[in-house]
Amino acid sequence: MSSSNSDTTNLDRKWWKEAVVYQIYPLSFNDSNGDGIGDLKGITSKLDYVKSLGVDVIWLNPIYSSPNKDNGYDISDYKNIMQAFGTMNDFDDLLKGMHERGLKLVMDLVVNHSSDQHEWFQQSKRSRDNPYRNYYHWWPAEKGKPAHRWSFFDVNGDAWQYDESTNSYYLHYFGDFQPDLNWENPKVREEIFNMIKFWFDKGVDGFRMDVIPFISKDITFPPLPEKYHGDYISYYAHGPHLHEYLREMNEKVLSKYDVMTVAEGVGITTNDAHLLVDPDRNELNMLYHFEGMGLGLLPNQFKVPDPNGFNLVEFKNIYTRWDEIFKDKGWGTVYLGNHDQPRMVTRWGDDAPEFRELSSKMLTTFLMTMRATPYYYNGDELGMNNIKFDSIDDYRDVETLNMYQQIKNNGGDLKSFLEAQKIMARDNSRTPFQWDDSANAGFTTGMPWLKVNPNYRTINVAAEENNSNSCLNYFRKMVKLRKDNLVLVYGKYTLLDKGNKHVYAYTRELNNNKLLVLLNFSAQDAEVNTGIDINNAKILISNYTSINTSNLLRPYEAVVYELE
Repeated sequence: MSSSNSDTTNLDRKWWKEAVVYQIYPLSFNDSNGDGIGDLKGITSKLDYVKSLGVDVIWLNPIYSSPNKDNGYDISDYKNIMQAFGTMNDFDDLLKGMHERGLKLVMDLVVNHSSDQHEWFQQSKRSRDNPYRNYYHWWPAEKGKPAHRWSFFDVNGDAWQYDESTNSYYLHYFGDFQPDLNWENPKVREEIFNMIKFWFDKGVDGFRMDVIPFISKDITFPPLPEKYHGDYISYYAHGPHLHEYLREMNEKVLSKYDVMTVAEGVGITTNDAHLLVDPDRNELNMLYHFEGMGLGLLPNQFKVPDPNGFNLVEFKNIYTRWDEIFKDKGWGTVYLGNHDQPRMVTRWGDDAPEFRELSSKMLTTFLMTMRATPYYYNGDELGMNNIKFDSIDDYRDVETLNMYQQIKNNGGDLKSFLEAQKIMARDNSRTPFQWDDSANAGFTTGMPWLKVNPNYRTINVAAEENNSNSCLNYFRKMVKLRKDNLVLVYGKYTLLDKGNKHVYAYTRELNNNKLLVLLNFSAQDAEVNTGIDINNAKILISNYTSINTSNLLRPYEAVVYELE
């Protein structure tokens, strides 16, 4: 169908808007040497598989040198490769293999903080007059303890760590092993910009910028201003010089390359998203927001899912609101899973055996038919679901382990915590990729760093390749449908049947082309009232093998129509 592509003159076309991004979690993708840890050679050997998916960009989680206390988000050397992943030569081979297949590479840029093993920090803590002292945020203890700052990964939730050697505190928004870099120091910015240039000169095609809104700090460290009502995350995301620094980065490095830059927009709302991504501001390309991820969780508790599930009307409102703000300028992203979230099908669909495949395909349909760059997490194309560990001993994630310890210290309910983690823990999405039904799902010949989901015997690439109705082959069809129809990239989005509690319905329109998307998010038959006559409409794709002749959508049914 080419009608949707007929007139593209008014579109501000960019390769990164039209791309489908496939996220690879290197620790868990494919292990080439049997040490139980995924590596770069392992990814290189599977590039033909990735290419076969139809995707354009691989987003690779951090592979830099690291003590690996936070799965690579604690970097000890920005211009080297973590030993467990291989060598710089292995990286060069991977990049070459990707570019030969027309795939682009977006790496993770983690520059709010480094590892405490980084040479800069090792120097910085030696003495108060060390040349690297000002590369981090220090507070002399004789001035008393600085105003409270909250930390994501600290057992006590305290972002100030006392360091005896210089009788000072240092700041860490994340783990105490992840000291925050001092962007207020121009030398730090210069070091970071040179490092970014180093990777671009190698041929890297862009960066996903980890917690980038947090980089600027008010270095007087006042008490949390009252207007934030205790919301540290929002405060962290609105530092005094954030935009100044991003514009400087753009001017000195980003603008000189044809690259894709995405802000991990933690703490950013629809009110301030444009400040990061409007083209005329010369900062970044697109925003990866978090608003959808908090849906369906009980308030004032750590990631406890509501037993009644999430509210679909609210879900629709969130994604409609984000579409609305980028309809004229700026650009957004859409995702339902990543390395920091549980498996998409468990969290947003239904992983019961009778509905796992249907709901996985339905969610894929949603992601591939929205006006935003879709980000898709490795393994979701197979319908991989949460492993749901029973014991804390099976977890490896610093977030889960620290929170367990915190609850234990406070005499809290550990059983309830573990139940909630079966749905929400990050390790659910980090279990090894399921290639085939051999030992350890073909991920490794050794002992995997994290247990393999026992369902790998039936849910794996080899089994799904040969099944035309598999989640894997449905994903390929959906990617192709998006590629063949620019209306799905740039077309106007209109929400229909807004108050429907079970069905998400919308149209996409570009020029004379109009598509209707119907998604049943429930395990029951559901009515939908779009006011559109579909009697003469053509079905472009559906996740059921039989045509639906009733007026009801079947459980987790997804269908895309081309309208007359």
